Amino acid sequence: MQFYRLVSILCGAIFLAGMRCAVADSSLVLGVHPYKTPSKLLSAFGPLADYLAEQLGKPVEIRISQDYQSHIQAIGEDRLDIAYMGPASYIDLTNQYPQKPLLTKQVIHGNAYFRGAIITQKDSALSALGELTGKRFAFGDPASTMSCLVPRSMLIEAGVRLKDYEFLGSHDNVALAVLSGDFDAGAVKEAVYHKYQPKGLKLITYTPQIAEHLFVASNRLDRTRAEQLITLLLDLDTSSRGRQIMQAIKPGMTAMVRAEDKDYQALRDILSTLEKQDGYHE
Repeated sequence: MQFYRLVSILCGAIFLAGMRCAVADSSLVLGVHPYKTPSKLLSAFGPLADYLAEQLGKPVEIRISQDYQSHIQAIGEDRLDIAYMGPASYIDLTNQYPQKPLLTKQVIHGNAYFRGAIITQKDSALSALGELTGKRFAFGDPASTMSCLVPRSMLIEAGVRLKDYEFLGSHDNVALAVLSGDFDAGAVKEAVYHKYQPKGLKLITYTPQIAEHLFVASNRLDRTRAEQLITLLLDLDTSSRGRQIMQAIKPGMTAMVRAEDKDYQALRDILSTLEKQDGYHE
């Protein structure tokens, strides 16, 4: 629906400019962390916003957060009604704010868990984590689960001390920087490794599997509305339109299942250990 798209674009633009987008009391706000460009995120989540608006009988507007931390703060302070979050951001949310109602987590190709990859150039002699001591390493966003946090915990556990490292912002930037030889190795999610592997990347090792991205609700939503949202998200795989909505968000998404806090305990343990050893919140 054109109306929802127009409001979404305006809200996203205003938010990115550092201003708060005024939203009518009768509207719901769907927040997304900035893991792609605003235009790509509006295209990805626009079909879901339109669908939810039709089913709920009220506008659903997309708000793209300025960065990962502002996204956590926005849902933590209940300025978003629904938030799409990465696993590490969800752990940060639970560390900083009261528990939020969990909706669903995504299922990709039948798997509700995902993993990252530590990569190097195809012709590199590197083949194990322990060989990365003294090497140049590329991370993505400092708050990213698979392009920073989990790989950093693995490097620390392996006793690796890097020569130098940089945060390049995105998984694609990491892959391209390793391909170009600017870095000896880097960390990306598995899908990005497979995307660039034919161009000259090879795998050093995979990360442990972590529960997938999820949708979280605001505490300002009543229980009935939250349950309604859960049902609508769970039912997406039962219709052609629903499957198209999921594919727009994430190619390969085949379903959504209920999310529970315990799903993220393994990652919570990893991040707790990392914070004690490396101070990743500093």
